[in-house]
Amino acid sequence: MYLSETRAGDKARSEERPGRRRGWRGLVSANVLALGMTSLITDISSEMVTAVLPVYLVTGLGLSMLQFGFLDGVYSGSTALLRIVGGYLADKFTARKAVAGSGYLMSAVTKLGFPLVGASVPGIGMMMAVDRAGKGIRTAPRDALISLSTPPESQGRAFGVHRAMDTVGAFIGPVIAFALMSMMSTQLGTAYDAVFVVSFCIGAVGVVALVLFVRDPFTRKKTARVAVSLRAGLGMLGNAAFRRACVGACLLGLATVSDAFIYLALQDRTDLAISWFPLLPLGTTGVYLLAAVPLGGLADRIGRWKIFLAGHACLIGAYLLTGGVLDLRGTALILVVLALHGLFYAATDGVLMAHAGPLIPEELRTSGLSVLQTTQTLGRSVSSVAFGAAWMRWGPENTIQGFTVALTAAVLLCMVMLRPGAAHGPEVAGV
Repeated sequence: MYLSETRAGDKARSEERPGRRRGWRGLVSANVLALGMTSLITDISSEMVTAVLPVYLVTGLGLSMLQFGFLDGVYSGSTALLRIVGGYLADKFTARKAVAGSGYLMSAVTKLGFPLVGASVPGIGMMMAVDRAGKGIRTAPRDALISLSTPPESQGRAFGVHRAMDTVGAFIGPVIAFALMSMMSTQLGTAYDAVFVVSFCIGAVGVVALVLFVRDPFTRKKTARVAVSLRAGLGMLGNAAFRRACVGACLLGLATVSDAFIYLALQDRTDLAISWFPLLPLGTTGVYLLAAVPLGGLADRIGRWKIFLAGHACLIGAYLLTGGVLDLRGTALILVVLALHGLFYAATDGVLMAHAGPLIPEELRTSGLSVLQTTQTLGRSVSSVAFGAAWMRWGPENTIQGFTVALTAAVLLCMVMLRPGAAHGPEVAGV
């Protein structure tokens, strides 16, 4: 019944809701811009740590690839159940902003925990888990706020704008980390601590930005067409189109190599100096920044699921190069792999949420998105542990080649989901 609502009805409702006012030359609502600014600031904080964490753990603390893979899996998988619980609470109490804010605050505080736990692997694992738990709690409410502040036919563009702003922060973060590491290159231990402390300070500013500028469009809503419960959120899997999105995201997640492993493999193949390692994410981020809005708009026009799969085709190209199947070396290898990696994110991150959002009733928007994100996260968590173990046994190139085959098979399976009859119109299913 929800999917049969007319576009005219969607437009009328969009004019009644707070947070739907159009901003930035009419491209997106003011609420999306406020969320984008919050994410920009927060990503400066998080990407400072993300940029140095792999080399800090593997080179600085001497962890094996199996240990790193386990921690990376914990880093991803710790968000799974909390995503669903957070989504339920956000919908139940129409408190998406409050739940998102608690997640942002958790992630900011953990940055101070890294220097406190030192070289303790269990302590580091705990900090990574809490940090990712914060991300898991905030992501679905944030994406629900974006979706609920945007008409169905413009979801791809809105998520593209948000992800582009988010990516500006992801671009700035590694630069700050690189500057701190360079200034203290003779005292790496102190340099890592400086990165963590500065990251916390910036993360705290992001929390303040959320509190001051983001609005929850439904805080004053008194009636609901759908009863909110954990069962109802999981019951969204009964919707065939939504279920296909979840299954596809999980399959592809199982064959998606963690960013950290991509960067470590590049560093291994090119003998890149450790001090330059924090700059590797900038290549991914720069392309992501440039491509997020155009690909989001293109997804609205030609189909979001098609663009989503095209992004994974770019990732396959990055695998072929990193795994040595295609012969490219040195700086050219780094630049091309990072460019393909950036296109992968621009074509998949916000596009998947834009595809799924209109399939979910408004009262369950956060719960439904959290279910989708959980299936993807669980797949990627298993992938990280498996990749770390395989690296230890067969080396980086052979392992990446194996994952290339797996990802190719997953993309082919997901293409079956594009069969005739699977679509519900570009503004709804985005196929």
